[in-house]
Amino acid sequence: MLALPYWRLSGYYFFYFAFIGAFSPYFGLYLQSLSFSAWDIGLLMSQMQLMRMFAPYLWGALADRLGQRMAIVRLAALLSVLGFATFFAVRGFEAMLLAMALLAFFWSAALPLVETVTFDHLREQPARYSRIRLWGSIGFIVAVMGTGALLDQLPLSGLLWIILATLAGILGYALVVPEAPLQALSDAHPPVGEIVRQRRVKALFAACFAMSAAHGALYVFYSIHLAEHHYSKFLVGCLWSLGVLAEILVFFFMVGLLRRYGLRSILLISFAAAIGRFLMIGWGVEWLALIVAAQLLHGLTFGAYHAASIAAVNRWFPGRCQARGQALYSSLSFGAGGLVGSLLSGWTWDAWGAAPTYTLSSAFAVVGLICVAVGIRKTDLDAVAEMPRRS
Repeated sequence: MLALPYWRLSGYYFFYFAFIGAFSPYFGLYLQSLSFSAWDIGLLMSQMQLMRMFAPYLWGALADRLGQRMAIVRLAALLSVLGFATFFAVRGFEAMLLAMALLAFFWSAALPLVETVTFDHLREQPARYSRIRLWGSIGFIVAVMGTGALLDQLPLSGLLWIILATLAGILGYALVVPEAPLQALSDAHPPVGEIVRQRRVKALFAACFAMSAAHGALYVFYSIHLAEHHYSKFLVGCLWSLGVLAEILVFFFMVGLLRRYGLRSILLISFAAAIGRFLMIGWGVEWLALIVAAQLLHGLTFGAYHAASIAAVNRWFPGRCQARGQALYSSLSFGAGGLVGSLLSGWTWDAWGAAPTYTLSSAFAVVGLICVAVGIRKTDLDAVAEMPRRS
């Protein structure tokens, strides 16, 4: 049995989510500094979600056929660096839109493939996934706090160099993460289409779509929302980091939480937390204590939710279906759901304002809660929760 490349996998997650920590909270502010409207910003940022609708599945299907997942990850990392370099030259809306689309197409290819490689390295220890994934959360915190502190001293154009450095880190670790031997597979598993038609899978993907749509306004306008209420960039970074600290704690204790509560209960609690969280952000921005409490709920609305969802997908899409299963999860949730949330929030932000926009986010979370409660039985997820103990 090959040794687990723990630090190389952890390093990849660190830089992958460091990119998100530098990009998502602050790139909207950079676009605002170029005098783009809220609708323009929503449309530009939505390219990240638009490409995640189909690019991961295309790359995942190719990886399933070729059995060369890390080669595709390395190519995607290189093209992401080259694609982002165009931001140093573009300023107009059309050119910026094309640059965002290119970056998103290649960047979104990698994570679902790395997830399957990670689970193949873990083999009989899938519960250890959260101990590797938490390094992604640490990378996010380092990037979001460091970037916020730097941008209080530097012009917003300096953000481009920070983001480029995180993409270079992704490329560096992509080159050293080894391919995992494919698990011994038989053809005795149903086609992907048959799996997707299962009631439990449709319910989970619908719920994931709703959760990502609920987070659309958060990822596009949260920093702008806080800045408009006189929060410094450093404090904005601290609040983003606080949410991810809560996420790290959840990832660290996820093994015990799975055994004690089960995946269905964790999903229900996560969606209930999302309902309250977005109402607090929308209507309680004047009260720092309320915003702090809302950020702590990120441990549930992303950390617990994502770990539970990805465990279910890994179980329900066996064998050579795994890469496409993870790609579908990414495409339908972060892709389609995130796209709808980003575009709707871009429109409602100008038309209705911040508080109604975040109320709409809570409404999406209500829909997700209903999907899990009605469409997924406890028995559908019991086997997923019964993960082997660490060796």
